[in-house]
Amino acid sequence: MSTTPAISPAAPPTSTGAAATPHARRFGLPIATCLVMGNIIGGGIFLLPASVAPFGTISLVAFAVLTAGAIALALVFGRLAERHPQTGGPYIYARAAFGDFAGFLAAWSYWITTWVSNAALAVASVGYLCVLFPAVGAHKWSMCLAALTVQWLPALANLAGTRYVGQVQLIATVLKFAPLLLVAVGGLFFFDPANLGPFRATGQSPIGAVSAAAAMLLFSYLGVESAAVSAGEVRDPARNVGRATILGTAGAAVVYLLGTLAVFGLVAHEQLVGSTAPFSDAVDAMFGGTWGGTLVACAAVISMVGALNGWTLLSAQTPYAAAKDGLFPKAFTTKRRGVPVVGVIVTVILASGLTLYNYTSGSDGVFEVLVLITTFTATVPYLLSTAAQIYFLASGQSGRVHRGRLVRDAVLACTAFAFSMWLVAGSGYAAVYQGVLFLFGGVLVYAVMSARKQRGGVRPAA
Repeated sequence: MSTTPAISPAAPPTSTGAAATPHARRFGLPIATCLVMGNIIGGGIFLLPASVAPFGTISLVAFAVLTAGAIALALVFGRLAERHPQTGGPYIYARAAFGDFAGFLAAWSYWITTWVSNAALAVASVGYLCVLFPAVGAHKWSMCLAALTVQWLPALANLAGTRYVGQVQLIATVLKFAPLLLVAVGGLFFFDPANLGPFRATGQSPIGAVSAAAAMLLFSYLGVESAAVSAGEVRDPARNVGRATILGTAGAAVVYLLGTLAVFGLVAHEQLVGSTAPFSDAVDAMFGGTWGGTLVACAAVISMVGALNGWTLLSAQTPYAAAKDGLFPKAFTTKRRGVPVVGVIVTVILASGLTLYNYTSGSDGVFEVLVLITTFTATVPYLLSTAAQIYFLASGQSGRVHRGRLVRDAVLACTAFAFSMWLVAGSGYAAVYQGVLFLFGGVLVYAVMSARKQRGGVRPAA
């Protein structure tokens, strides 16, 4: 049994020398906020209004409830980052509270989530690329090549250094939010209440309708941990990680809520239920014509490339932190230009392999099942992080607890834990069952790495 490692709450970031070269640069508050917003809002927002329209406008209530839970989770990550401003985020928090094994499970599950999700984003982007370049959809191999290109371009940006990661993330965030804000804000001036349709369209009870709509929306806020995972690359992480997490989550929530409300008021309910491009329909309703599809396709591709840019960095950061403690292979500690290059390369290769499998296996539904599994594995680090905060509060560790806001932090931690459990429940029985198999598959890896660490006398990194 491993003992709880002695990690100082005021320890400096594990990433050193991030600004030692012109290609490596620590993220300021604006870039860190863009990282959070860009990773939360991928391509899913462009279909969300149509996904929840069958439940009626009560789905906006579900959005509000989920937003409260996501903000609570963001605040908890902010509190944890104040005391543990190191690269690794949930891995660092779980290990500090519960020891090596819990830390490894957080790192392992998060790593699985990132590279499978990267493959999913790349494959999803092909549908939008086909709108812009019809030749892409002419054959499955041209579609596969497009998906691989969308994966490798952000990976190359990451390998170029954290300076370029930040620049790509800032540009992508600005470009993708322009059309979204056009609909979210401008659409309110064209808002027609007659388009809203019924408050409850399914005949379910209010609680049942909210829960059903929430099941479709639960994973809209995955990515709130982005700044915490990359804390070692953020300037003044004890201060900026929490701020970026809260600002990024709140910004994403505003876009989600206003965008969905605007689309509800621009597109007739009967049309929205069957829409495959609700934002395109909304733009067409605002200005007429059919150019909305092209605009939304551009925004969706930019959104997904920006999300891949951020997720590629995150996919390397957690294994990097775990490898420094001997819980992942040592090669993952290799850094160039402020970026864990081995983690980036291994992750993009695994994601590329899964993408190739998707286009060559001919097995319907296999890829979708893998993606659903990640919705469960993504919540494991959330549960362990919020449990760690509850542990710190309940054990009264003065170095990790601010006594003046003990009650408030306890309420936030319990709310965030309940939100994380809701995420698990919303994954579905099949995803949880298969996700647990993926999770337990890592136990063998932990056994080997732990034995090697014990034999080699590896000490936990400070």
